[in-house]
Amino acid sequence: MNRSEQQEIADLLDERRAEVSTRITALDANLETIRSARGDAAGADDEHDPEGATASGEWSTLAGLRRDATVELAALADAREHLERGEYGLCVECGVPIPIERLYALPAATLCISCAARRR
Repeated sequence: MNRSEQQEIADLLDERRAEVSTRITALDANLETIRSARGDAAGADDEHDPEGATASGEWSTLAGLRRDATVELAALADAREHLERGEYGLCVECGVPIPIERLYALPAATLCISCAARRR
């Protein structure tokens, strides 16, 4: 990977980290809205509240999306650290360089296409 590609990847990683951080903030706000709405309903329980199942399902979905975003944010931070140490872009299983096109598409990728395909 040449210097220009390294800078493009660094910018891409920073941009993606900002996007994911924004997504986490929005998810937190949505979770708080649900928490507040459920707290406002005196004695609300999912079993007897016609909206309870919907609220629980929405909570579960948002909480899952938040967990996924948190994992993605950590992977992007790890990728940025690897880039700074000069260890970025090598497959963690076989050690071959990951194609730059894959890194542009999935900047936190740690596996080459062959190794990723074997894991499926």
